[in-house]
Amino acid sequence: MNYRSSKNINTQVVWVCMALTLVLQVVNCSPPNRSLMLLSHHLTKRSFFDIQCKGVYDKSIFARLDRICEDCYNLFREPQLHSLCRKNCFTTDYFKGCLETLQLSDEETQIQTWIKQLHGAEPGV
Repeated sequence: MNYRSSKNINTQVVWVCMALTLVLQVVNCSPPNRSLMLLSHHLTKRSFFDIQCKGVYDKSIFARLDRICEDCYNLFREPQLHSLCRKNCFTTDYFKGCLETLQLSDEETQIQTWIKQLHGAEPGV
């Protein structure tokens, strides 16, 4: 094997390694993985207290209400909408607006019950 063919093989190995690294980076940063990471962060017990919820922490209820805010954000793409919707344990006018926009009026009684459980008081939604 001469020097030139050895150099070509080394160059090919480097290119293959770079391509594999790029593929792995794309897979690790894909939206499903990123959204799972964001979702788990939004649904932690600390997040529950950060938005002034003082009631009983129920991850499934918290996830459902958070999903309403997430869907509303995805619809309007306003940077602050998700946090404003969740503020004060889902009792702001932004949350009410999201319920109306997403046409969830038929679920309003159930949602108020969930908010009351998380908020620890009558929500006023």
